[in-house]
Amino acid sequence: MNPETLARLLIRCDDRPGIVAAATTFLYHHGANITELDQHSTDPTGGQLFMRLEFQTPALDLPRGALERAFADTVAAQYRMDWRMTYAADRPRMAILVSGHDHAAMELLWRWQRGELRVDVPCVISNHETLRSAVEAFGVPFHHVPFSAATQDAAEAQMQQLLVEARADFIVLARYMRILSAEFAAAWPAKIINIHHSFLPAFVGADPYRQAYERGVKIIGATAHYVTADLDQGPIIEQDTARVSHSDVVDDLRRLGRDLERQVLARAVRWHVEDRIIVDGNKTVVFA
Repeated sequence: MNPETLARLLIRCDDRPGIVAAATTFLYHHGANITELDQHSTDPTGGQLFMRLEFQTPALDLPRGALERAFADTVAAQYRMDWRMTYAADRPRMAILVSGHDHAAMELLWRWQRGELRVDVPCVISNHETLRSAVEAFGVPFHHVPFSAATQDAAEAQMQQLLVEARADFIVLARYMRILSAEFAAAWPAKIINIHHSFLPAFVGADPYRQAYERGVKIIGATAHYVTADLDQGPIIEQDTARVSHSDVVDDLRRLGRDLERQVLARAVRWHVEDRIIVDGNKTVVFA
């Protein structure tokens, strides 16, 4: 399938008979070739329906805007849908925030460079200079914005200006080790993805691998989630774990954890880019 002619339709609405048939029939009658369809119902007798369709667009009989208006006026209005239609050819612009740890950011940049992540990367912002040369080697602009408790308001204002100038569509916190304000998070609803080096909800906050070691856990994990005003409490997108033993020290946990963080964050970002995630309150429906 040609990704340049791929479109996606995401739907959320009250569940009742006929919704899937109405959506697919609409696309069929306008020349779309549906190549993937996933759905989830919280309760078929009165819950919510979540649906994701992928379809090819070369044979469409309407341009984008007209197709969306026709869908809004017919199917979406009839079933009172919360919906959106997106197009894979419109590559989202992903800004990265990172501190001194390089593994998560480098994983994303490497996958982007290889074409595995269909995004543009307009900038990387860091509160340290450490990674400037590594980032600029990818041809990506690097901005150093010092960030401390005393300078947080000014730092966040500067970052927001950089993000606006970069026309960023979403942000990835690739081990950005500063806590963003509620106001900053609210400006990017379900558009900031964080990788937390723990299997949430366990071990929130700072140094979770030491917390895990001190508790003698047998499994460590990593969690990718959307950022909200509440620290490490946003809707979870993806998690993974690895087994550890009594013989492992804190550095062993950190080394294993870095591998988990890279993979978990990369999957979460790809699913976000491919419109495979629907946020449902403080949960997510992920059509992976």
